Amino acid sequence: MMVEADQARKLIAAARSARERAYAPYSDFTVGAAVQCADGRIFAGCNVENASYGLTVCAERVALFAAIAAGCRAIDAIAIAGPGDEPLSPCGACRQVMLELAPSATVIMAGETVDRVRNVSELMPEAFGPGEVQERSGG
Repeated sequence: MMVEADQARKLIAAARSARERAYAPYSDFTVGAAVQCADGRIFAGCNVENASYGLTVCAERVALFAAIAAGCRAIDAIAIAGPGDEPLSPCGACRQVMLELAPSATVIMAGETVDRVRNVSELMPEAFGPGEVQERSGG
């Protein structure tokens, strides 16, 4: 699904706003994300670090999980805003969660001066997803 320019600006603004609330005392690498549901609702998230680094959660997953917790099951777009001029690409774990929860979403990676737009399938070619689990488990 393509996101209209006005919707993209609103989603990027929500991601940038969420970035300001990030908890990143160890890396000082703050990231914000915003998810737009098919019904128009927007859910934001920021990265939350932990002294036990493996427990850190990325902004994209926080936003996606907030949308799911609120009952959103159809996600049209995800915006990610990180530090720097260039767009920030989601990590592998976030890409895998996007594949599960928002497989047809548009992903807007917003930098200060440059934006990049992809769909989830472009970020996860030849992905292992729900279909493989169902197909191989007989479900």
